[in-house]
Amino acid sequence: MRSAYDCDVLVIGGGIVGLSTAYAITRAAPGTRVTVLEKEPGPARHQTGRNSGVIHSGIYYRPGSLKARYAVRGATEMVKFCAEYDIAHAVTGKLIVATEKSELPRLHGLVQRGRENGIPVRELGPAQLSEHEPEVRGLAAIHVGTTGICDYVAVARRLAEASGAEIRYGADVVRADRRPGLGVAVRTAEGTIVRGRVLVNCAGLHCDELARLTGDDPGMRIVPFRGEYYTLARPELVRGLVYPVPDPAFPFLGVHLTRGIDGGVHIGPNAVPALAREGYGWGTVRPRELGATLSWPGSWRIARRHWRYGAGELRRSVSKTAFTEAVRRLLPAVTPQDLVPAAAGVRAQAVLRDGTLVDDFLIKEGPRTVHVLNAPSPAATASLPIGREVARRALAALAAA
Repeated sequence: MRSAYDCDVLVIGGGIVGLSTAYAITRAAPGTRVTVLEKEPGPARHQTGRNSGVIHSGIYYRPGSLKARYAVRGATEMVKFCAEYDIAHAVTGKLIVATEKSELPRLHGLVQRGRENGIPVRELGPAQLSEHEPEVRGLAAIHVGTTGICDYVAVARRLAEASGAEIRYGADVVRADRRPGLGVAVRTAEGTIVRGRVLVNCAGLHCDELARLTGDDPGMRIVPFRGEYYTLARPELVRGLVYPVPDPAFPFLGVHLTRGIDGGVHIGPNAVPALAREGYGWGTVRPRELGATLSWPGSWRIARRHWRYGAGELRRSVSKTAFTEAVRRLLPAVTPQDLVPAAAGVRAQAVLRDGTLVDDFLIKEGPRTVHVLNAPSPAATASLPIGREVARRALAALAAA
C-alpha cells in the first residue's frame, strides 16, 4: 500500500507555515515522505514575503492564547534559527507610543499583558521616548526589547532546503478527493495527480476553499484585507520600530514605522477590503472571489459594525494626504513627498458567519486532513511552533490511518 502513495504527508502551500510544517514532520519522524505543493514558481510569494519583516514579541495577544504562546516562543526560536543558518536578522526592540490621553489606559494595559506573557517591558516618558526616537512625538511609550526584524523569505527558503521534503512549485491544486479509508488525492491545474495518506492544508488566502474541496466544512470564510505600504524617502527620521497603540476591537496593529533588515523604513499598513484573494491593488478584481466574500453573511456584519473604522481606512487608501496625516501622529516631520509607494500585502483574515474576526490561530482536523484556517500576523514569527503543532496532528492522523 505504501507504494500506492506519492507521499505520506501532502502539504498544500509553500509559505512559511507550510514549509515549517514539512520541516517539523521530517525532524519528528525521520523517513516520513513529505511533498509540498505550491502554486507559485517559488516559496513565500504572498503573506510571508509581503509583510514588514518584524519578529513580534507577543505583547498584544491574550495570555494563554495560541498567538501569545507561539509568538513568545517563536520569537526566541526565530532568532536562534536565523543565527544558526546565517540569515539576516537583528533584535532591535520597538516602541509602542500613545499620542492621545485616551490611549494611555490601553498602553498601560499592554504593559500588564506583556508581563503576563513573560515579556520584558519598560515604560517611558516623553523625554525617554525622544532619546530613542528624536523625531517621534508622544505622551508616553513602552519599550519592548525582544522585538526584532529578519528576512522571512530567506527563512522560508532555508526551511524548504532543510526539510528534505519534495517541493513542487507551479502546482496549483484545483480538485481534491478525500477517502477516509484510503487517503487524499489532489489534481493540479496541469492535470497531475498526487496521492498522500494525510493532507495538510496551509493554503493561506485559499485555505477555506481547499478545506471545502476535501469535503470538510471550515465554518469560516477568508475575507482578504489589503495592507498598503510606503517607503520613507528620508529614512534618517526613524531609528528603529515605532508602533501606535492598537485598537483592541481589531486584529490590526495600525500604521507603524519599521526600519527593515535592508536599512530602509517601511510605513504601513492600513487595512482595506481587497477585491480578490490576491488583490494587491484596486485594479485587481476577481468577480468569483469578490462574490464569495459578498455572499458570506459575516462580511456584511463586519461592515455594519465597523463602517466608521472602514471609512477611515478607505480614505487613507485613496488619499496620500490622509495617509500622511495618520503617520504625522507619530512622526510630525513627515510630508507627502517623503512617502514612496511600496508593494502591498493581503491578510488572510478568517471571519465567522456572525461577523466575528477570528482573533487567534485556528487549526481544525478532519479525517486524514489538518487545516490551518487562520494564520495571519504573527504567524511568520510563530511559524516554528505552529509547524510543530500542525506536524504533531498530521503524524497522529498518519499513525491512525
